[in-house]
Parts: sequence; structure tokens; C-alpha cells
Amino acid sequence: MSTPRRALVLVDIQQQYFDGLLEIQYPPHAQSLARITAAIDAAAATGTPIAVIQHTAGEGAPVFAPGTREFELHPEVESRRTGDWKSVVKQYGSVYADTDLAQWLRDQGVDTVTLVGYMTNNCILASAVEAEALGFHTEVLSDASGAINIANDAGFADARTVHTTLMAVLNSNWAAVAETGTWVSALDAGRPLQGSDLGSSAMTGAAQAAKA
Repeated sequence: MSTPRRALVLVDIQQQYFDGLLEIQYPPHAQSLARITAAIDAAAATGTPIAVIQHTAGEGAPVFAPGTREFELHPEVESRRTGDWKSVVKQYGSVYADTDLAQWLRDQGVDTVTLVGYMTNNCILASAVEAEALGFHTEVLSDASGAINIANDAGFADARTVHTTLMAVLNSNWAAVAETGTWVSALDAGRPLQGSDLGSSAMTGAAQAAKA
């Protein structure tokens, strides 16, 4: 296989997700943040392009309002930011929607986008799905992302179920999912991560269901 031309995309690692209503629950953000910074350091050491994304809900909004503490990047990310990073402010779930990120990636010669950050159940999912039509391969680092508990008229799912289920869903079609240590090794070796596919995932799922 050819060597991936990667970029690391830091999705919404903003203070909004570290306390309050939208606080990341699984994996705990203290754990995922450490994996995020490890990925940043590995990317910087190898000259891998880095893009940092911040979500805005508009001035005066109850969440993600520019000018508030909650809008700001976590200090562990902000302290690592350099002038070489691509900075994007978005208003939709996907990092590509109504932004110039896709063009920047193409200008960098990138064919593989590694997503870390928040939330698994919103912006990570939306970005991985949209990337398919844009022609980018996607990688998602399962221990460098995270989800929240969700309940509404359609049902309830705790954060662990949300996160682990979506990792399996993404790995079945839209992304290669791996932990950060595995990704760092692949980055250093210049090799791609191996995801699954829908057919194989369906066959394995059927076999496991039959044993239950």
C-alpha cells in the first residue's frame, strides 16, 4: 500500500466540553485529552499538517459563543498551537461544511484525515461521513475522542454505549478506527491503518449474534 499523506484535524477541543451540560463522559476527558496531546506531539514531530477547528453557535448563544471561556480551546491544545496550523471556525457538525478545510487539505496534498476531539456522536460522526464524498480517507482515534449520555423521545444511550457503538459503525464503512498508540506507530512507519468494511462487519456481527 502507498504511504498515506496525513493531516491531523483537532475537532472542537474547546472548554465547552470539559464541564457543564456538554461535559464529555466516555472516555473521560482527562484520558482522551492526554491521547489528543500525544497525537499532536507525534504529528508535530513528523511534520504532519495540523488543522484546529472551533465550533461557534454565534454571539450570545448559550453554548459555543465567541468571546466566552467555553469557546476557547483547552489550554493543553492552545499551548501547542503554532502559526503553521490551519485554523477553522465552523457552524455545522462537519468540519467540511461551509469551510475551506477541504481545499486546504488538497493544497497540502493530503489524502488521509485523522480526526480527534469531540463529540463522537456529533462532529466526529458528521465529518467522517462527509469525507467519503469529498474523496478523503478518514481515521478516527477511539481513545482521543469522546461522547456524552443521550436521552430523547427516541430512547436513551449512556456515553459508553454511544461511543463504542459509533466506533464500530465508523470502522465498518467510513473510517479506520484505532487507538492513539497504534496510530503513532503507523504514522512513524508511514503505513495506513486498517479498517473493516460493511460486508465483513455484517458477517462477524451475525456470527456473534448467533452465539449470544
